Amino acid sequence: MYNLPQSNLKEIKDKTLKILKNRKFWGVLFLIIAGCIIGFYASVAALHYFPSQTQAFLQYFKMPESQLLNGPKGYPNQPAANQYTSNVSYEQAIIDAAKNTSPSVVSIVISKNLPTYEQEWVNPFGDLGPGFDFQIPEQVQNGTQYQEVGAGSGFIVSDDGLVLTNKHVVSDNKADYTVLTNDGQKYSAKVLALDPVQDLAVIKIQLNSSATAGLSAHTTFKPVTLGDSSGIQIGQTAIAIGNALGQFSNTVSVGVVSGLERTISASDQLNSMSETLEGIIQTDAAINAGNSGGPLLNLKGEVIGIDTAMAQGAQDIGFAIPINMAKKDIDQVIKTNKIVYPFLGVRYVLVDDQIKQKYNLSVDYGALVLKGNNGEPAIIAGSPAQKAGIKEKDVILEINGEKIIIGNSLSTITQKYNVGDKITLHILRNGKEQDIDVILGERSS
Repeated sequence: MYNLPQSNLKEIKDKTLKILKNRKFWGVLFLIIAGCIIGFYASVAALHYFPSQTQAFLQYFKMPESQLLNGPKGYPNQPAANQYTSNVSYEQAIIDAAKNTSPSVVSIVISKNLPTYEQEWVNPFGDLGPGFDFQIPEQVQNGTQYQEVGAGSGFIVSDDGLVLTNKHVVSDNKADYTVLTNDGQKYSAKVLALDPVQDLAVIKIQLNSSATAGLSAHTTFKPVTLGDSSGIQIGQTAIAIGNALGQFSNTVSVGVVSGLERTISASDQLNSMSETLEGIIQTDAAINAGNSGGPLLNLKGEVIGIDTAMAQGAQDIGFAIPINMAKKDIDQVIKTNKIVYPFLGVRYVLVDDQIKQKYNLSVDYGALVLKGNNGEPAIIAGSPAQKAGIKEKDVILEINGEKIIIGNSLSTITQKYNVGDKITLHILRNGKEQDIDVILGERSS
């Protein structure tokens, strides 16, 4: 047994009293306690006010639970698929939005018969005799060949297979359209209606075609969730999904809403059609050729726009039509199988300071009724505008008291009404203001 040293109690007591009377001791002790308290409350505040940043920080120092349970030696409860799950809520929201929406996003393949050519050698002088025996190559048509000529995107908006896409994707009435879903299924599709104003179209998946012979006529599809584009804010996250370049289906790109209420002049790649689009969303989420017609999502996975155009010669400038503009189209097709718009029947330019000076006007707002650039009439024959007596050089200032300005054009205001509605135009003619009543006609696809 070891002998323990004998304790000197009086000496220990004296040293203890000396320490307790030392002010430095109490100062150091106070700083230690105060530091612990401040540190504790700072940690609580960080967890409360910065949850996503704190989680992102902690994930660098904490091994995910799945790795602890499923190490190299094969611990139990190993999942069937090693799926990545982000600890950062923002990133996980993007993952969830893409995962939930992708089954509803489709690729649209455009096919048609195109002429085929072969080279032949011919004499341009015919049979003129010696001295004119020349042979030159010439391309001669030799039948036709059925082939793919383009591709775009779309998304399912009803469980019976209605698909919303861009008008310029399905505008060729001599082409055939095939829908490819995310699970690899192929369907033929029929164009039901083209929007006469917006770059929108509705097509229908056909379940009674030879391509879908093995499927039930009662097959249902998963539609997207439509959001509300009226509350979009600049800077909010935007997620684009589409058939990029016509070969990378369901490609996901992420950015922000860069601008609102843009007005653009858009044309297809062949410049065969061009139109002016108003009230458009600008985004820096990558929209490539083939993305046309795909959905633009928010972080909730709701569709807020339809990808429609990209700026040539620029980077990360794309445009989408707000989904609220398409909701009326979808409802009309479901009820009537067509899309109609209220129709006034005038050609116009919006008045600004430059137009005011050029035409010596007394106002700097409104819609100046003018001929088209190629001489098209300012007033369309037989239109409601002609019947009501609208004339060229009239300036339409208001519709039912709503002022026509840049960003709120005559077309934008007119689309708020229905065919057959009676509206009052407040116009400026020869320097005098007056009111004219008009009954809106029908403009259909």
